[in-house]
Amino acid sequence: MGNQMDKLSHLSYAEVPTVDPNGVDTEDGPRIGVSYIFSNDDDELEEGSAVDGSQTDPNQEEKQFNPGDEVECAVYNRGECIYEKSAKSTSLNVYSPENLLNKCKAGDLVEFVTTGQYPHWAVYVGDFQVVHLHRAEVKNSFLTDASQGRRCRIVNDFYKLKPLGADMVVQNAMEQVGLKDRELSWRNSECFAAWCRFGKREFKMGGEIRIGKQPYRLKIFVSDKHSHVLEFQSLEDMVMEKRRNDHLGRTAVLQELAGHLNSVEEVEREAANDAATKPPPNIL
Repeated sequence: MGNQMDKLSHLSYAEVPTVDPNGVDTEDGPRIGVSYIFSNDDDELEEGSAVDGSQTDPNQEEKQFNPGDEVECAVYNRGECIYEKSAKSTSLNVYSPENLLNKCKAGDLVEFVTTGQYPHWAVYVGDFQVVHLHRAEVKNSFLTDASQGRRCRIVNDFYKLKPLGADMVVQNAMEQVGLKDRELSWRNSECFAAWCRFGKREFKMGGEIRIGKQPYRLKIFVSDKHSHVLEFQSLEDMVMEKRRNDHLGRTAVLQELAGHLNSVEEVEREAANDAATKPPPNIL
């Protein structure tokens, strides 16, 4: 099998496998436990296609990025925070590609964002160029070309992992240029770029065995006082779900969570009613 995995996807939290059959884990409050293989995202899109597969009008102006619809979240591995994207922890400002070039240094991670699309990650390698995984191939492109009109930002501080030296990051990226299709070890552009910078095998397909307890927790910040936690057996699975949330946007994710939690409450009420009406067992 190697790195080849069956592709599965889910449309809503109601379809995601959970730790408890009723969707609630009573240990640390309600959460959805996920251990899943997800389909690819941005690297499957054809040029001129929207995320839903429909054709876009080449004369239509590019969608603007709405920072107010960003999903703020944090990721924990066995209690240690390894990723955080929130206005409290780091700057979420975005720039035009031309302005970002004045801020980039070799080895930086760059994220391209726009409303309604998966974020696209790349490694800045100097001389106005980036290396990125796009449409199932690792490519060396000018940053302005890779942006495709999207806003962008440097995201070195999102992952709280120890980075490699800048020279090694660039070397990791450049050595992969030209790999495509079955030669690839990464499911999306973020996993590729993060692997280049941090060198962690967990970012690769099959980098972790999906058995036992789920060590990764994705905490979605619902409000200043409330959050919702999902569990995963691998970093790769967690990244895929986080990216799906980024694609949907904060409003849609909160609506999805609300719908799921309401359905969980209905299941619990039905279970409680069944227990109340069920006759006691015979004592022999």
